[in-house]
Amino acid sequence: MTLTDYLVPALLYVGVFFYAAGSLGLLRFQDAELRLHALTKADNVGLGFVALAAALHWGSVAAAVKIAAVWLFALMAAGATAQLMARRAKTSAERGSDE
Repeated sequence: MTLTDYLVPALLYVGVFFYAAGSLGLLRFQDAELRLHALTKADNVGLGFVALAAALHWGSVAAAVKIAAVWLFALMAAGATAQLMARRAKTSAERGSDE
């Protein structure tokens, strides 16, 4: 067995841990901004570990570049989406509505 055979599952477990931590933050925090922050940060780190595990598993530079591009697009989309959702939650709270 090679180092990659041990490293890939370890990276996947770490990624799942971060996904679980983000989900726990989503359930435990009291307001929308804290929930989004916990979920966005932890899920982006978790996705990074899963992407690294996938890139090591396939062992190809072309696959690694594609996986890195997907991860970067996910980072940008998560940040933008979290900002939009937090802004919407803030304006809804200021109006006193439950939209």
